[in-house]
Amino acid sequence: MSRLSFAEIDNTVAGTLEPAGRLYWTVVALLFGGVAFGAACWVYQIFVGIGAGGQNNPVNWGTYLINFVFWVGIAHSGTLISAILHLVRAGWRNPIARAAETMTVFAVCTAGLFPFIHLGRVWMVYYMLPVPNQRTLWPNFQSPLIFDLVAISTYLTVSVLFWYTGLLPDLAVIRDRASGVRKKVFRALSLGWTGRYEHWRHYTRGYLLFAALATPLVISVHSVVSWDFALGIMPGWHTTIFAPYFVAGAIHSGLAMVLTLMIPLRKIFGTEKIITMHVLESVAKTIVFTGLIMGFSYGTEAFIAWYSQNSVEMAVFTYRAFGDFALSYWVMIVCNSLVPLLFFLKRFRTRIGWLFAISILINIGMWYERFVIIISSPSHGFLPHNWGHYMPTFIEYGIMLGSFSLFFFLFFLFVKHLPSISMTEMKELVHQESAHE
Repeated sequence: MSRLSFAEIDNTVAGTLEPAGRLYWTVVALLFGGVAFGAACWVYQIFVGIGAGGQNNPVNWGTYLINFVFWVGIAHSGTLISAILHLVRAGWRNPIARAAETMTVFAVCTAGLFPFIHLGRVWMVYYMLPVPNQRTLWPNFQSPLIFDLVAISTYLTVSVLFWYTGLLPDLAVIRDRASGVRKKVFRALSLGWTGRYEHWRHYTRGYLLFAALATPLVISVHSVVSWDFALGIMPGWHTTIFAPYFVAGAIHSGLAMVLTLMIPLRKIFGTEKIITMHVLESVAKTIVFTGLIMGFSYGTEAFIAWYSQNSVEMAVFTYRAFGDFALSYWVMIVCNSLVPLLFFLKRFRTRIGWLFAISILINIGMWYERFVIIISSPSHGFLPHNWGHYMPTFIEYGIMLGSFSLFFFLFFLFVKHLPSISMTEMKELVHQESAHE
């Protein structure tokens, strides 16, 4: 890394913003089509009613809440990589920090749509806001829906400020290289940055402050999401392990998504000298750690269900492993706990094909984990006569496709129009490595 000059870093990153070719715009058009299809499914549901989904009695929560938890989890990797690792001065996070921060912002925006979708009558969200209204209603702050509203809005605000603060010096670099309308746009975005000492002093202090502020949000936000379930008395949900279990799962899925996004991008933009194999290997090593936590959590859940000798708890966990959703359960176990252990072997964590394939499998497993948690407990609760089955409908699949398309659509637009690698932090890393030689 120390062999790179500052000019090479600027030229490499600025090169990613060159006018895109036909293939890029074809992919963007396809993703936009997916967004439009998902939006059309949502509009159909608004006109027809929430019954267009597969939710039923007793399974009142379906893929909308599954995807909500999934996208909130994806968002947490950005805070982990950008904030926590920044505080501990882990240099390998510098090349991927910007993409991770961006991923956080877009994933939180995508997640924030699902409580609205799940409401059915989306205009009723007006009564969730703590403002005076003609019906003199105030939100019930003991409701998990309000928990989610406060948590997501707080996390989104801090994440956007953290992301934009880190962008400022790089926006000024692109401004100085641009011309015409593009120069005017970047001049406005860079907020008059000139690189004076006072600017750098305030920048470093502000970035450090946001990193310190964002760090507890990693724990608090997904803990709040876990309380959506843990505060209920439903068997399989009413447990104290949910908060740390959800936080570890969020980081696990987010790190896997970082690999899923960065591996193709480093090849497409030719940034292999910046996003080196050492960086990807470091992410893989962290995934091993979070994968072990996930395996421990699954074992703890099953052990406590048995140790309690509560017949209902034991029945729910037996149903998860051998009942109607057994396939989903074992996909979760294998993809989240066993597959990441392959990264113990150097040949798996240093080969691009294996890194990419395992990251995809982990994301599949984490989606199924949310499916197992959210669906299996209500469908097999206390009363046998009230047991039911759940199957997503075409409308739900369409909205899910739209959410994935929206996330990748926004990310594709970002990497071609704004610097996806932090030039500032890369120069700091190069300077530090040169000083140690």
